[in-house]
Amino acid sequence: MIERPKPQYRTGIGTDIHELVEGRKLMLGGIQVPYNRGLLGHSDGDVALHAIIDALLGAAGMGDIGELFPDNDPQYEDADSKGLLLTVKEKLEEKDWEIANVDLIIHAEMPKLSQYKGQMKRCIAELLGIDFNNVNVKAKTNEGFGDIGAGDAIAATAITLLMKKYRRTL
Repeated sequence: MIERPKPQYRTGIGTDIHELVEGRKLMLGGIQVPYNRGLLGHSDGDVALHAIIDALLGAAGMGDIGELFPDNDPQYEDADSKGLLLTVKEKLEEKDWEIANVDLIIHAEMPKLSQYKGQMKRCIAELLGIDFNNVNVKAKTNEGFGDIGAGDAIAATAITLLMKKYRRTL
């Protein structure tokens, strides 16, 4: 009888926060959300995808977004965070990690995000190559507290589950 290796699972958590400023488009969860301000950042400032990236890297023990995509590197200036997420997915696949699910919370007083959550969920699922039902997107306010509650910033928190793929050898 051939013994199979025990399944290996890992969870990761990621967070990000950026200031809302005039003159930038608001990118969240890989989509553009209509709003009069956007997130300040070296890249496009998509806190949702950045939190997912950090959660995935953390679960795989591969550092964090700042190590992989330094904010002092000109090649990442105004970078599309979807491309950054795809790079992380490729790195995970090289290490035989499969993404099982993503649970995301976006913390924003404004704009109201309920009508965009489905689009974000679809975009994230497509980018990661996972089932739509394995992605969850929630939006929460800060009830008026702090920079988020004052409408001056948006943050995100993500948790992910990775499963190790086993290659069959003869």
